[in-house]
Amino acid sequence: MASEASSVVSDLINFLNASPTAFHAVDEAKKLLRSVGYEQVSEREDWRLEAGKRYFFTRNHSTIVAFAIGKKYVAGNGFHIVGAHTDSPCLKLKPVTKVTKGGYLEVGVQTYGSGLWHTWFDRDLTVAGRVIFREEKDGSVSYSHRLVRVEEPIMRIPTLAIHLDRGTDGFKVNTQSHLLPVLATSIKAELNKVVAENGPAGSGVQTDEKKINQGTTTTNSKHHSLLLQLIASQVGCKPDDICDFELQACDTQPSIVAGATKEFIFSGRLDNLFMSFCSLKALIDATSSESSLVDETGVRMVALFDHEEIGSNSAQGAGSPVMLNALSRITSSFGSDSKLLEKAIQRSFLVSADMAHALHPNYMEKHEDNHQPQLHGGLVIKNNANQRYATNAVTSFVFREIATNHNLPIQDFVVRNDMACGSTIGPILASGVGIRTVDVGAPQLSMHSIREMCAVDDVKHSYEHFKAYFREFSHLDTKITVDI
Repeated sequence: MASEASSVVSDLINFLNASPTAFHAVDEAKKLLRSVGYEQVSEREDWRLEAGKRYFFTRNHSTIVAFAIGKKYVAGNGFHIVGAHTDSPCLKLKPVTKVTKGGYLEVGVQTYGSGLWHTWFDRDLTVAGRVIFREEKDGSVSYSHRLVRVEEPIMRIPTLAIHLDRGTDGFKVNTQSHLLPVLATSIKAELNKVVAENGPAGSGVQTDEKKINQGTTTTNSKHHSLLLQLIASQVGCKPDDICDFELQACDTQPSIVAGATKEFIFSGRLDNLFMSFCSLKALIDATSSESSLVDETGVRMVALFDHEEIGSNSAQGAGSPVMLNALSRITSSFGSDSKLLEKAIQRSFLVSADMAHALHPNYMEKHEDNHQPQLHGGLVIKNNANQRYATNAVTSFVFREIATNHNLPIQDFVVRNDMACGSTIGPILASGVGIRTVDVGAPQLSMHSIREMCAVDDVKHSYEHFKAYFREFSHLDTKITVDI
């Protein structure tokens, strides 16, 4: 078991390091699923599904839904789902990023989500995301979507020296004027451009770069040519062939296992790639053997959504019909009666998995006395009487019972009455789909910082808990009686 736990932690670290953006996280999830035989289906096409088989689809390449259909599944049976999200607070590049001030080339960014923006200062930053570019072959023009990531640090947001900021109010970030990453100095950028266009001094050779720049007008008016060159070199196209992009600033420091006893993980985007990976890994391992789906009567599913950090109201967010569409299409593939979907939803169960707030030793007063989740303490069941979390007595019992059966630790969290409570995709899907839901999450510190912190042991706890849920929910649910 120790070696298995170590392997899961190592796999999580690799997943985090390969996923600087939601697009990359979905791409990594696709690779994992395909490697074990999951078949990709398209929302644009008809689905021909079979019991005992495994499938996945993506939407916008930033949301992914994977599911394994039990061998004994019939239309109207339930879905056993873990839902998480692929996005994290970050700085996204604006449609026009070209900013020149005081002899510096800067990159215009906009805040995404509720980040701890002071943590973005003095970090070695790069850019990653997706690019739409033009391709010409045999006289025909097409447009492609390509993920991109510049590996080396290319930008930085420098802090103002304390000698120039003697105010008594402390460090306050103006997100419009202070959060501009510095890309280069104007003089060096211009010298670099001259060399790139003309070739080495005295060579008299006109490079391809000069030919490119001569034809580049519209794109270069919106973005620094230096930035476009860096992106184009990663894509393998000319800067002028870049039609548009969705890029964000990213920290280049890798995720690591750390601490004096190697008990912690230091990383960006733990909220919520930690839960995304553990749920996906659990689904894969709970459906990988020949016998794993033989006695399953339901559908085991993981749904990883984009845009949770900004409210989920998008075509690929949890507030969209993507979940309901998936349940409907799977159900209708095995039966034509429209009432079967309603029955299936009432037999279904959702674990909304989003990171939880661990007790902070320097701010212990921020936690309610009887609800203080600890690192290494296992998954946290989140409760809120005002339905900021969708947990109720029945759904918390189900998740707690699975923990008890496998000797897994479990914790509880309620926010203080004098503090506002955050929320998750749980209430959105519970109200929008009508599905029973429990809100849970692994405990962490520094949530929404560019560099977060969690415990190694909780990776194993989360993975094992989700895996047991997939394997045992169908049997446990037959023993629960509520609406009779």
